[in-house]
Amino acid sequence: MSSTDEQTLPALDTSGAVLRGWSPEDPERWSSRIAWMTLAITTFSLMLGFTVWFLPSAIAPRLNEVGFDLSKNEIYWITSMPGLSCAALRLIYMFLPATIGSRKMIGWSSLLFVLPMLGWFFAVQNPGTPFGTLLALAFTCGIGAATFSGYMPSTGFYFPKRLQGTALGLQGGLGNMGMSVIQLAAPVLLSTSLLGLTWVTPFEEGAPMVVNATVFFLPWSLIAAFLAFRYIKDVPVKANVKQQLDIFGNVDTWLMTVLYIMTFGIFSGFAAQTANIINNTYGTSSTLAETFAVDALPKGASYAFIGTLIGSFLRFAWGPLCDRFGGAIWTFVSAIGMAVSMAFCGFQAAIADSPSDFPVFMVGLLTMFFFAGVGNAATFKQMPMIMPKRQAGGAIGFTAAVASLGPFLVGIALTVIETPVFFYGCAAFCLLCAVICWVRYAQPNAKRPG
Repeated sequence: MSSTDEQTLPALDTSGAVLRGWSPEDPERWSSRIAWMTLAITTFSLMLGFTVWFLPSAIAPRLNEVGFDLSKNEIYWITSMPGLSCAALRLIYMFLPATIGSRKMIGWSSLLFVLPMLGWFFAVQNPGTPFGTLLALAFTCGIGAATFSGYMPSTGFYFPKRLQGTALGLQGGLGNMGMSVIQLAAPVLLSTSLLGLTWVTPFEEGAPMVVNATVFFLPWSLIAAFLAFRYIKDVPVKANVKQQLDIFGNVDTWLMTVLYIMTFGIFSGFAAQTANIINNTYGTSSTLAETFAVDALPKGASYAFIGTLIGSFLRFAWGPLCDRFGGAIWTFVSAIGMAVSMAFCGFQAAIADSPSDFPVFMVGLLTMFFFAGVGNAATFKQMPMIMPKRQAGGAIGFTAAVASLGPFLVGIALTVIETPVFFYGCAAFCLLCAVICWVRYAQPNAKRPG
């Protein structure tokens, strides 16, 4: 919005459902209370969305423990499907903030989370549930993280540029923690009663009672919907779909998409597949199981939450540093750090011949998650700085849509490529991203510093 446009705006009026005269760059036409309250509600809903997205990755690796008979590749496919559906739905969500407004988008999305939660609750009760049904339910979970491509651009409408690194970092980081929360909660809630209550009768005598995390998280989705409809106010930013397509004529949209594939695509992909990678390299599904006692080998589901927790925490913790020093330099640092740590993990996976090798591999993997978290904060600081305000929102949505293919692509790749080779390939991709970031954004006198 130009200075001339700001001068013609009416005085700020926050009494209605739409904020009149709203202009975050003008202190007289901005309310920090409304901005931060909206961020809190949106982040709460987003965190629940990410728990829905990672339901399959948290539950699938343990299904065989409660009576299912799924192959290694079938489990990879189940944990991959939410990434595919999420990418498709994000292409829709990226247009919603400027078409239907934040209030409806967040309220109705929170209600939609209930559908996959209920589906998974009933599916895991019976080990005879067909693989196709599990695959379809995994696909529906994409709605959870699809919201990211609408929620994050929406947040950009509520904050001035000087605070967007912090605001987007908080929202993205705390929202991403939903992935870690569900991975931590699911092993505890799967195959146990909840608060002493029995929810579904076992399918046969002697079968384990299954109460999964969906029961626990479902009521919170209803609360998020209520808060959105009750307290969120829309900003006066409107554009139809055709007007928003101009982002594709901006070369930075495409370059930032590549960089975000590096940070969030790899982060989410490996987060979704951590348990499977551990099980198939060092755990009970690996060749090491033929040599060593089963109880000496790690179970991937016990470690899966750690990487997502680290990456998510770094995403919001690094926001203030990105506001202070700019996002580009931190994206470059992230690319180098991820390249080195991925190459290290590939080497460790290639030489794995003892359970004692696992801790060293895990340190390398957690280091990758650390740098991915830094990069996620940095890339989202860059986009509002290097692109026009409305384009930045659309670009954030589009880059997030493409990068959300991470769980799908990583999962499918691991069914056809040896794990060490795939790690090396990811390391090479990160080095390419480092070159792109340095040349275009991070070097002194860069064309588009941000």
